[in-house]
Amino acid sequence: MPSSPHRVLRGLLALCVAAGIVSLAPSPAAASAGSGPTAVVSMGDSYISGEAGRWQGNSLTTSGSRNGTDRAWTGSGYDPSRVYGTSEANGCHRSDSAEIRTAGAIASQLINLACSGATTKNIFRTANGGVAYKGEAPQADQLAAVAAANDVKLIALSIGGNDLGFADIITTCATDYIVWYSYCHDDQQAVVDSKIDGAMANVGKAIDEIRTVMTGAGYAASDYRIVLQSYPSPIPRAAENRYAESGWSRTNTGGCPFWNLDSDWARDSLVPQIANRLKAVAAAKGAQFMDLRDMMQGREVCAKASKQVTSTVPASASTSEWARWIDQNQTQGPLQENMHPNFYGQAALGRCLALVNDRPSGDVSCRNTPGAGASGMYLTAG
Repeated sequence: MPSSPHRVLRGLLALCVAAGIVSLAPSPAAASAGSGPTAVVSMGDSYISGEAGRWQGNSLTTSGSRNGTDRAWTGSGYDPSRVYGTSEANGCHRSDSAEIRTAGAIASQLINLACSGATTKNIFRTANGGVAYKGEAPQADQLAAVAAANDVKLIALSIGGNDLGFADIITTCATDYIVWYSYCHDDQQAVVDSKIDGAMANVGKAIDEIRTVMTGAGYAASDYRIVLQSYPSPIPRAAENRYAESGWSRTNTGGCPFWNLDSDWARDSLVPQIANRLKAVAAAKGAQFMDLRDMMQGREVCAKASKQVTSTVPASASTSEWARWIDQNQTQGPLQENMHPNFYGQAALGRCLALVNDRPSGDVSCRNTPGAGASGMYLTAG
């Protein structure tokens, strides 16, 4: 009589452990595809790990709860682990509001493997060039144990931005505004163009690595989905910025130190360029694509349609900004939180994930409804 899938899978895992390929701590009995608790997994970088989930909008008040925006406030001090849990220690910043945590009951297990700052090489298996990051094994190696113990139905992936040096681009553009009074879009476009082919090739390899792990755990391609998502713009177009280009308001008050031309370049050129290339990778690799380029339209840092939180304007998903501003002096937290979806933005992303979970095929774009919170997110054909 042929061996059962369970027996075969346990045998393969045992061989791998004996050979030193996989090292597993004691865990529940391995499950094959279609058995065990259902699971949705998030993998990738800071835009899906939950970076900046500490913040409910932005406030100029630098003490106490910052007008209710700082979820790390304990009443007498600040404890970011209230939001980031144990991942505060190594900086992976998997927040309690990360999109997989705010998507609702889309599976029995909601597992966040993403880590702030990760690049594609931190996704690859160790056996195929993967590199550990912040004291953690490559995410594909972590996925192997997850896939064996659960019935994984969907894997949401956000990766590629750090390969392109997205944080460095933001830093350069802000520095050019604050210090050098010069534009960044011309030289930074050249930097992106020089890196994007290699970055997209590695995004494709990351998807291949995920598929290899899933196949090794006994899954057929039809047993699960990979949803590759793009990045939302954290800053608005020039015409949608509530602060004048001249003076220091954009820096000292708004936390969005970018020239008009650079803002338009980022919003209407850079973000779409990355999204279009990611969409092409998804198509080539048989993954579903979720376009987030317009996800924070009108909710960006300094957007006219949104407001900062004050003593008289409370934090609100319908009025507050959905992205963390640039706090260059670190008066309210670490620099790594800058320019990421905040608590409200992540709740909106969670709604996007829930919506795409219910749409088994086809590329989609996720957008917000002006004046509404996460419940107003909706999908269009992408």
